Amino acid sequence: MELVCLDLEGVLIPEIWIAFAEKTGIEALKATTRDIPDYDVLMRQRLNILSEHGYGIHQIQEVIATLDPLPGAKEFVEWLNPRFQLVILSDTFYEFGMPLMAKLGYPTLFCHKLEVNDKGDIVNYHLRQKDPKRQSVRAFQLLNYRVIAAGDSYNDTTMLSQAEAGILFKAPRNVIEEFPQYPAVHDYEDLKQEILKASETQDA
Repeated sequence: MELVCLDLEGVLIPEIWIAFAEKTGIEALKATTRDIPDYDVLMRQRLNILSEHGYGIHQIQEVIATLDPLPGAKEFVEWLNPRFQLVILSDTFYEFGMPLMAKLGYPTLFCHKLEVNDKGDIVNYHLRQKDPKRQSVRAFQLLNYRVIAAGDSYNDTTMLSQAEAGILFKAPRNVIEEFPQYPAVHDYEDLKQEILKASETQDA
């Protein structure tokens, strides 16, 4: 039994924080886990910036409503579905990710939760658990699943190392250079081929 585990932002959908940064003109919000590997440091920075500028969940969700999956992402998910079980492992939040799941055909999403006050201010965030992507892969393996994982950022690398096969997809040069043990591809056709090569049940 094989599972494919994918990161979400940068792999299937645009980076939500970058989209919001472009809408608001706040350059510091363009930082992602590609730039700051420590997720807590990154999120504290983001929440402080939102507070300083008076932005909350409603303004971010307005931007999310204008986003679509990356070109080819929906077709890629449709290709995966009859061949593998698919789980999205993301460091986004359900309040951000679920509207875009509808546009991808509602794949299963494991992510985190925001704490929002009555005014719509994002006052905190709650991780599902520490190192959740790796722990999710490990849990699937304990259920006797073989896991093929793909992602683009530092926060995906523990997931890739835990999986039976890990693939970098659309990763920046610094991540590719630091983790040369993983094949690096940049389009969905090549990602399909790497997944098939890694599979023990599908013919390449």
